[in-house]
This record gives sequence, C-alpha cells and structure tokens, in this order.
Amino acid sequence: MNTSEAKRVLETVLICAQQPIAVKDLRALFQDQLGADTIKSLLTDLQLDWAQRGVELVHVASGWRFQSKPEMRKYLDRLHPEKPPKYSRAALETLAIIAYRQPVTRGDMEDVRGVTINSLVIKQLEDRGWVEVIGHRESVGRPALYATTRQFLDDLGLASLDQLPALETPSDRFHALTALESISDMVEADLHNMSKVDANTSEEQASSHG
Repeated sequence: MNTSEAKRVLETVLICAQQPIAVKDLRALFQDQLGADTIKSLLTDLQLDWAQRGVELVHVASGWRFQSKPEMRKYLDRLHPEKPPKYSRAALETLAIIAYRQPVTRGDMEDVRGVTINSLVIKQLEDRGWVEVIGHRESVGRPALYATTRQFLDDLGLASLDQLPALETPSDRFHALTALESISDMVEADLHNMSKVDANTSEEQASSHG
C-alpha cells in the first residue's frame, strides 16, 4: 500500500469515527504492516492537508479525531441555535481545582473554595465523565482522591494536562476559570451540534430504508 492510499484510509476512518482513535488501533487497519512512527507521520501530513479547512485533525488524550475549528462555531450555532445547559460556577470552580491540584480530596477542594462543596456538584462532574476517584488518602477516614479523566482531556481537545492554561503561581488557579468556562461552553455547544447532526443522519438513514 502506497502512502497516498494509506492516508486515504486513515482519513476515511477518522472522519467516520464517533470517538478518538489511538495510533495502536489505527495500526490494525494495516494489519500492523505500518509502524507507529509511519502512521504518526501520515497523520501529521493529514493535519497539513486540512489546515486551511473548517475542520481539523487533532491529537487528544485518547487518540486522533476530526473536529470543527473554533471559528466555525458561530455558523454551527446558526444551524442548531438551541443552547445546551451550562455548568454552575461552583461546578467549574471545583473542576478547575481538581484539574490543577489533582489528586485532591473533597476537603482539599473545600479548603481552596472556602465553602462546603455539595456532593451533587462532584456527582455531576463524575456523571459527565470528567472526574473520577483514583484512590484514597491514607489519613483519618481514608477520603477519596479525585482526578480528571481522559474524557475530560478529549472533550477539551487536549492531549495532556500540560496543555491546560498555565498558571504563574498557585494563587492564580482561578484566573484559569474564565478559560475553562469558555472552553466548557465550546465543548457543550460542539457536543450538542454533533448530537443533532447524528440524529439527523439517523433519521435520513431510516427514511432511506423505509
């Protein structure tokens, strides 16, 4: 298989995929005849091929995926103007604390915020797949330790926590809240638009078979 054909296979699979795909899984497309470095090189070429379009190929925590560029959001919003529910400030502050100080206990979060954190706030973040319990601190009561998940990074379009907005000092952690808030809005809008598109596609497919 030549390079052009291999790129076409990768492009097709990633466009049709519902979730990010890791390089090790992409290798299976070629029965492991192409090495990881070769596939990464082809993916980089594809990124350049799509650089001037409204859709981009990105590397996130779970693998590679195509997604709309941020500047296209306003046009997608016009197609599907309904706005998804926004997260409360308490939820976003809690998420920011976990993201920047992980692993942390609920007590750690409350010390930073200066108020008691409702258990429903943490449950909301867990249900969203953004945080999870990764262990317990060896102290009185063995409180649960929370950390962010791969899903959190995927939804924010990040490959690692190192790509979060940098904070100059620990006291600046809440300066990143605005950035996290805007990114969260973008993610929710994109997921909302994606679900609408998927629903429309399913309806069209059902109609064609009807």
